[in-house]
Amino acid sequence: MPVMQTALIELNSLFGLQRIGELVEQRQLFEPGKSLDPSFFAEPGSPLHAAFTTYFGLLPGSIHETLRGVIHYALSTSPPTQITFAWAPAYDYEINLWQAPDTKLTKGGITLLLKSRYPDDTHPLL
Repeated sequence: MPVMQTALIELNSLFGLQRIGELVEQRQLFEPGKSLDPSFFAEPGSPLHAAFTTYFGLLPGSIHETLRGVIHYALSTSPPTQITFAWAPAYDYEINLWQAPDTKLTKGGITLLLKSRYPDDTHPLL
């Protein structure tokens, strides 16, 4: 789905090797009790901002909180831990998470796979 692919490209750019260091100063935005702010991820008024707003609004609380916590953790390590985001279509919401540990030679990373309906799909029970 184009909007999900576009969103993932932006997320992977933000949390990849070249730019994640710029985000460390903003880690307080992801502290416990905070909500994911679509304006952090995309320019307000843009189609991508609208997509993030809709998607974050549909996420169940446990998945929203998991995303927030992973981002806060990654930005709190020294150096910050890169996150790779992926998405796959599914009936309900799912999240799979794994972390490759750091080694003496290389920094590890976190991979986060989100699964959900296509954003324009209405759930049959809603």
